[in-house]
Amino acid sequence: MENNSGKSINWFERGGDNYARYRPDYPKELVDYLAGLAPHRDRALDVGCGNGQLTQRLADAFDTVVGVDPSASQIANVTPHPRIHYQCGPAETLPDNFAPFSLITVAQAVHWFKLEDFYREARRVAAPDAILALICYGIMEFEEPLNERFRQFYDHEIGAWWPPERRLVDEGYRTLDFPFDEIAPLPLQLETEWDFSAFCGYISTWSAVTKVREAGQEHLVERFFEEFQILWGDEAKIRKIVWPVAMRIGHLK
Repeated sequence: MENNSGKSINWFERGGDNYARYRPDYPKELVDYLAGLAPHRDRALDVGCGNGQLTQRLADAFDTVVGVDPSASQIANVTPHPRIHYQCGPAETLPDNFAPFSLITVAQAVHWFKLEDFYREARRVAAPDAILALICYGIMEFEEPLNERFRQFYDHEIGAWWPPERRLVDEGYRTLDFPFDEIAPLPLQLETEWDFSAFCGYISTWSAVTKVREAGQEHLVERFFEEFQILWGDEAKIRKIVWPVAMRIGHLK
């Protein structure tokens, strides 16, 4: 992927198997809402699709769905679906033969894109009255006292290790350039129920954790896991976790 400065960075080139296992699922309500905005339900495109979490959901509402991601590791971990075609490729140079799409989505990925180039490509492959939806989910939330300890870890202990693009996610994409006729989004959130092992697996997919490991500073994460497990209690205990969803939605043509 390219970040907004044009520098090539792909934190998720490795580890597509963990990403597929431990990322939260998008709710059916999200796809129903976006499908209702699209002019037709014939073709949808999911750019930066990763292992296909949102792509799979889109196949429940559209006749044909295409998922595109630059990471071969991510594409290798998709679940095949008869209405979905996956392929490797960057968001900034989509294939020339792409047919018009009524809905184009980017979930938890557009902050890595070179926006001007991606927007040019999105307009090129869009059908008349097509909808573009940029989707992200923010910082996970727990019941107290877990939430306070988690925010200490997120904001301070590992905060310096986040790539600068993460700030766009934390802001809910509010400051992202979005030169389209905008639609106010439906309030939504992601929800899941995990045991402690699944929570740790999710944390392991963070780009900041990747950087910590590369720097030989794993003790920062290990110390947090040890302290958080005490607050969690029995590792098999199932706890509810939610993420606020933010969207920028607009008409491409």
